[in-house]
Amino acid sequence: MWTRHHKRRNTGRLIVPTITGLFLAYFGFHAYHGEYGIYSKIQLESRIAEAQARLDTLVAKRRELEHRVALVNHGSLEKDMLDEQARRALNVARENEVIILIGADR
Repeated sequence: MWTRHHKRRNTGRLIVPTITGLFLAYFGFHAYHGEYGIYSKIQLESRIAEAQARLDTLVAKRRELEHRVALVNHGSLEKDMLDEQARRALNVARENEVIILIGADR
């Protein structure tokens, strides 16, 4: 009668820990780099900060423009000053006017 003795291999013991390690590595990678991961959150927060800065500048500019419009609406400017500012903003002059250009540093 022949008996076979099989040598026990160590590879069988390593299969479950290897698969578990691969799953943990996969999910760990996607937890950091995935669409909703930690790195994406950091990028989203920086984009939010940039957008908030742009919003703050636009709100300040809008307040300034609203203030200037309020000054015009209340009649605090005289008509000739309003005419002068409108022509300067539109870069328009009348036929009989003399224009003297002054440098931007003054």
